[in-house]
Amino acid sequence: MGAITVTNLGKAYKQYPTRWSRLFEWIIPFSQPKHQLKWVLQNISFTVSPGEAIGIIGINGAGKSTLLKMITGTTQPTTGNVHIIGERVAALLELGMGFHPDFTGRQNVFMSGQLLGYTVNDLTRLMPEIEAFSEIAEYIDQPVRVYSSGMQMRLAFSVATAIRPDILIVDEALSVGDAYFQHKSIDRIREYRKQGTTLLIVSHDKLAIQTMCDRAILLDSGTIAKEGDPEEIMDFYNALLADRENKNVQQKEIDDARIQTTSGTGEAVIKDIKLRNKKNKIIDVVDVGEKVCLSIEVEVKEDIPELVLGYMIKDRLGQSIYGTNTHHLKKHHQNVKKGQLISYQFNFDANLGKGSYSVAVALHSSANHLQKNYEWRNLALVFNVVNLNKSSFVGMNWLPPKTEIVYED
Repeated sequence: MGAITVTNLGKAYKQYPTRWSRLFEWIIPFSQPKHQLKWVLQNISFTVSPGEAIGIIGINGAGKSTLLKMITGTTQPTTGNVHIIGERVAALLELGMGFHPDFTGRQNVFMSGQLLGYTVNDLTRLMPEIEAFSEIAEYIDQPVRVYSSGMQMRLAFSVATAIRPDILIVDEALSVGDAYFQHKSIDRIREYRKQGTTLLIVSHDKLAIQTMCDRAILLDSGTIAKEGDPEEIMDFYNALLADRENKNVQQKEIDDARIQTTSGTGEAVIKDIKLRNKKNKIIDVVDVGEKVCLSIEVEVKEDIPELVLGYMIKDRLGQSIYGTNTHHLKKHHQNVKKGQLISYQFNFDANLGKGSYSVAVALHSSANHLQKNYEWRNLALVFNVVNLNKSSFVGMNWLPPKTEIVYED
């Protein structure tokens, strides 16, 4: 198994006011510097333990790819250092990295494979498996320049993971290509994780981070903004996106030791949220398929040109089960006045599997909370689903089939 230790890592690039400044500094190296340093990353420190999976998230330009390039050694850091323990390190940083467009896929397998540390004998032995997993058929003997981006990703991933690595580093490569191969790739990563591979992955896919990673790291403006449980970090990231201008994001621990995240301008706020049964009684335990009402009361603090309320039901891992808002339901409000109290009632059948669920709510304008965020709150409500009288089933949804069996003579 492999491990990664990153200590005080930083990367800066030189910026010159003119091209002549660069030339002057080059000709007279001991003169006063003519450049300024533009820091992309600063003071990055973390450890990935053997067999652990870490997800790195952040907006575009936060420094995620630069960090992975320094970890793999393709870019040298300005400050700090990286220490890696592991005999075999596989990295997918850029689509088709190491591929030559004029050579065939087969030739590129041998070239890029040797860059990853495989011997020619290894690649000869593994070639049938690489061809089978990539599923690019006769294109394996065609020049890579005729490949689509998805085909390049298939072949690059197949080569990088032909032998289980001690450390696997992936930078958004799996977001390219069809859904079938994405599932196939993730299944291979999960299998390697079970066998002890250490994983470092950059992804905007919330589901991938929460289901595959033990911890998550949020990069913001070139520094580590937060590190911790994947669900907590993804909620913080989502709140930060919703309130990018003000960065008014707060977190607190609630009764069951989980972290609740809130953000927003406060022009409208959630005053109360309850789950009620058909007798209008407040409940926190729901039977599978029971008719319930999600009741939300909103207080308007300032005049608002448009108000939209949205909610999202999540499972215990924070994965989205169902979400909607009053914009999509054609029920949003225009020209809402200060001091108004608005009550929302969402009636539905709780066709959910057994387990713990939470509700996230958002008050905003337009179709989503990224436009104008008045309040965004995760874990606004927590409830449990039990199965009292339905036939036994597994999964997150109750979808009872009408079953018909026909016997033919």
